[in-house]
Amino acid sequence: MLFDGKAIQSQPAEKIVSLGVVQSPEGRQVFAQMSVLENLMMGAYSRRRSFSNSELDAVFELFPRLYERRTQLAGLMSGGEQQMLAIGRALMTRPRLLLLDEPSMGLAPLVVKAIFSVLKKLNQTGLSILLVEQNAKAAMRLSDYTYVLVNGQLYREGRSIDLLEDAEINEAFLGRHVNNNEGACLV
Repeated sequence: MLFDGKAIQSQPAEKIVSLGVVQSPEGRQVFAQMSVLENLMMGAYSRRRSFSNSELDAVFELFPRLYERRTQLAGLMSGGEQQMLAIGRALMTRPRLLLLDEPSMGLAPLVVKAIFSVLKKLNQTGLSILLVEQNAKAAMRLSDYTYVLVNGQLYREGRSIDLLEDAEINEAFLGRHVNNNEGACLV
């Protein structure tokens, strides 16, 4: 894997984060016994010398619910709130590339819509986002470019707007017959 033209796959995780690549993992993975604020501060840990409260304020502006819950234990939050927290924690690293793994998994449609709206805003500010998502239509509406993977192999790629109009993609991945293509993933 290259980032800024340099191979990073053999680098330790903390070095990759310092380069600006950060992941918000599948399944949220919050620190359940820590407060919302403590979870967010863990995201800023690697740059604790350059941290400013304005970054924390920016996360709270994107996710007002986190501000309301800032003293609550993360493990007591709903799934949607935990997903917001996981993304907020990743944002505290000041990423240049945000890797998101299934951010809509197990969430109510309204929560998914809210989270994807925040992702769109972040992307419009210049943040690059690599999104791995089974919710194909939502992912394609959010993204500029899509790679369609089937069983780990590249099946098709192109501008998301073009693939949304592609009859074959619609039939195989976006229509009612998606069960015929288990293992399909859109980015």
